[in-house]
Amino acid sequence: MTSKSIKWTICLFIIAGNFLGMLDSSTVNLALYPIAQGLNVTLAEVQWVVIAYMLVLTIFLPFFGKLGDIFPKNKIYCSGFLIFALGAFLNSTANNFYLLIIYRCIEAMGASVMIANGPAAIASIFKGEDRGKALGINACLVAIGGMSGPAVGGLLINYFGWHTIFLPSVPIAIIGAYVSYKILPNYVHPKSFKFDYKGFFYFTIALFALLLAISEGHSWGWKSIRILALGVMTLIFGALFYFRDKKINYPLINFKMFKIKTFTFGNIAVMHSYMCMFTNGILLPLFLQEIVKYNAFITGLLILPYSIASSAVAPFAGSYAGKNGSRGLTLLGPAIYIIALIIFTTFNTSTPMWEIVLASVIMGIGNGCFQSPSNNAIITCVNKEELGIASGILSLSRNLGNILGVALTITLFDSFRNMFVEKGMLYQKAFLTSYHWTMCFGIGFGVICLVCAYIAYKPQNKNI
Repeated sequence: MTSKSIKWTICLFIIAGNFLGMLDSSTVNLALYPIAQGLNVTLAEVQWVVIAYMLVLTIFLPFFGKLGDIFPKNKIYCSGFLIFALGAFLNSTANNFYLLIIYRCIEAMGASVMIANGPAAIASIFKGEDRGKALGINACLVAIGGMSGPAVGGLLINYFGWHTIFLPSVPIAIIGAYVSYKILPNYVHPKSFKFDYKGFFYFTIALFALLLAISEGHSWGWKSIRILALGVMTLIFGALFYFRDKKINYPLINFKMFKIKTFTFGNIAVMHSYMCMFTNGILLPLFLQEIVKYNAFITGLLILPYSIASSAVAPFAGSYAGKNGSRGLTLLGPAIYIIALIIFTTFNTSTPMWEIVLASVIMGIGNGCFQSPSNNAIITCVNKEELGIASGILSLSRNLGNILGVALTITLFDSFRNMFVEKGMLYQKAFLTSYHWTMCFGIGFGVICLVCAYIAYKPQNKNI
């Protein structure tokens, strides 16, 4: 096997971890409605099936990224795959809501191990056009994971129940564990292990308090003592984390990197792109199942075009960005998001299937255009010795966008729906009006993404 083929083989197994994460995420988004019904919980409660997973995944990214610098890559990736497989299997056995949340957290730990070490490894293996191609393939396979999730998940939910949606990930993860142990590098440069445990504690408390406040604010009341206390906790622990990481030599997040305009605004753009996508990703399955009354399988098939379009566009976008720079595509992507979300605001009970498919395809094209060029620009604007830190911060931005997208979308939608129902509006009309209003917030996230992308890549960095 040539040196180049070894690089691409290693790259594919690094990407396999991201594939599993997206396969799981897209399947669970589709299953939120049947999970809420099956476990007899509210929409506000069932969002924690997604948020708990993303919260654990995000919080542990710096820790597992640090471990990736200390221990051999084959052992790190093998452990991540096995933990993920264990969590996925346990999810399929959960007979109450609280057990499901615990098992999802175990699964998230495995995903965090793999995601924390992926982008930096790809960026260190490849350069120039090949790096763009690798990141494009990463985006493509992640999109295929998203494509497979609704189709396979919809079929499983419809005929075998929501518990079975977690099972396809188990054999894939076990195979990934075996192959990664055999093929990934088993050496590491000896380093002393220094980790900011205090900073990690401050970061965890601040993030958890923020998300709990966002998700429960409409239920507890935005002026209630509990919400105000959570706000104070967020500010205090966030400030403690910031000032600690600024003064120590081994920070959890290196804030000096945010002096680079491309890096700072690029990460903000990535975060808002995911908030924008999750506005649609969470609500569209609910709309199709609860209002249009499609079963889970048909719903999965209607979500499928998004992933097909994204996976088709992403490799070309990554390759183009590697040769010609990221600026044009990172502006085009958010503009396409906005167009798609405007179409979604027109949906009602009589919306034809072709229009649902068209809007999903447009959204997928936007995602394919934006993600790999944006990742390439952010990773390549820092020094080579900072690739690991840059990769970790990029992953944090991406996952914060996921978490905030889910929390804000469910909170806004649930608040609007309850408000309209209390005013005497019929449930179906209240649902549709809330759906449209929440999509407008998604458009707002898309506009912020577009503005930040414009600032980040003007003037174009010579390294991009």
